[in-house]
Order: sequence, then C-alpha cells, then structure tokens
Amino acid sequence: MPTPTLSLDKPITVSIVSHGQLALVKPLLEQLDRFSHGVVGKVVLTINVPEPDVLAGASWRFALERIDNAAPMGFGANHNQAFGHCGTPWFLVLNPDIRFDADVLGPLIGEAGPRSGLLTPRILEPGKDAPEQHRAIITPREILTRKRPDYVRPVVPHWIPGLFMLFRSETYREIGGFDERFFMYGEDFDICARTQLAGWRLQVAEDLLARHDAQRASRTDAKHLYWHVTSLLKVWSSRAFWRFRAAMRKNQASVR
Repeated sequence: MPTPTLSLDKPITVSIVSHGQLALVKPLLEQLDRFSHGVVGKVVLTINVPEPDVLAGASWRFALERIDNAAPMGFGANHNQAFGHCGTPWFLVLNPDIRFDADVLGPLIGEAGPRSGLLTPRILEPGKDAPEQHRAIITPREILTRKRPDYVRPVVPHWIPGLFMLFRSETYREIGGFDERFFMYGEDFDICARTQLAGWRLQVAEDLLARHDAQRASRTDAKHLYWHVTSLLKVWSSRAFWRFRAAMRKNQASVR
C-alpha cells in the first residue's frame, strides 16, 4: 500500500461503512465530535448501498469524506478502500452502532506501546454489566465448548472483533490491510492473526470502555449465517490460521 504524507495534528482517520444505517451513523458522528474532535482528523464514510441522506446540512469539527459505492463491497474491501484516503498515523475501523460516553480515542493512543499495532478498548454489549470477555483462537473445539462452565478464557485476547479496531497506519500498510477473500465475518480474526505474526502487538485498554448496540444478524438472517459459516471455513483453511495456531502453542509451551 502507498505511504501518504502523514498529518500529525489530529492523528486518527476513522472509517465507517453504512449498509442503510445512516440513522445509526449520525449519533456516532455527534459523539465523535463531542468527545474526540481533538484527535479525529477525518471520517471516511462509505455508503455501501443507496439510502436517504439523513446527514444533509450537518457539520462537525473534523472533515467528512464520503464514498458512494457503485456496487456493494465486503467489509474488508470497504475499509481497505477507505485506508487509501488515510493520511494520519492511526486508522480506526468503527461499526456504525458503537457508542461513546467519553473520549476513548485520545487515552487509547496515549497508552499505545511502540510495537502496539492494533488497539481497542473493552466493549460493553447491551444488557450486560461487564465488558465482553477476551476471545481465544477460533477452532471447532473452541466454538463447541465456549458456553461450558469450565471454559477458560485467555488472560490476553488472541483476537478482537472488527467493530472497533484502531490500527497503527504503519501496521495496516505492512500487512496489506484486510484479506478481501472474506466478504463478511472472519476477516477480523484473520487480520489479528497476521498483525501478531508480523511482530506487532494487539493491545486492549482494560480501563477504557465503549458501548456496542449489537446487531446480531447472523443469528436470524440466513444470508448472514451462510457468510459466517463459509468465512469460518476460509479461516481454518488459511495459512495465517495454522501459523498463528502453531505460534500460540509454542508460546504456551514456553511458559509452562
């Protein structure tokens, strides 16, 4: 990926994709403006399917660049396209249904270590009193046992979901962004695996919180369920999965 001239004044470019969700995007933009206008330089808003423009006439203290796709694109392809418009040191992939009650982005960057390539706060799902637990590497066995009372969650997550991913732009460029073979689902695990295999750290800010107004389409929509299942098969047949699994086993063996 090309290296643009970096803008350091406001260090974050945010990528948001709307699938007929501008009603969800509008309050998110308002919260970014209220809490994080000091660090957000630009929001790249991708309109993946035509929809009424409920943002007409609104303004924010950051630039808003809009991309209207001629045809719908997948999750990774949309964010890779948006990254081509990123000229800041940080690139934030953000779901339209993320919500903030305070500035998370400034403190998140402030906590980043020199090899932190991918950052996220803790995520609070609707109706929950505690944040989502950390996620282990996806395997058939892990999926079948994660609801059991004796299931042991990792102390440090092996991957994070794609609803809130703050990438160091250098990292995103180095690993080539999202693998566009994944149309939807699976690309978040894959990019987390490749980030860590490239020597970058996945960092979770345990003291920072964002809320997720979860949209669980894969549980009710046959099309989304199909994408979910086929994406898992792509994950398990990928070179990155097997390399990452071997690396995790080697790390676990070294600390015993």
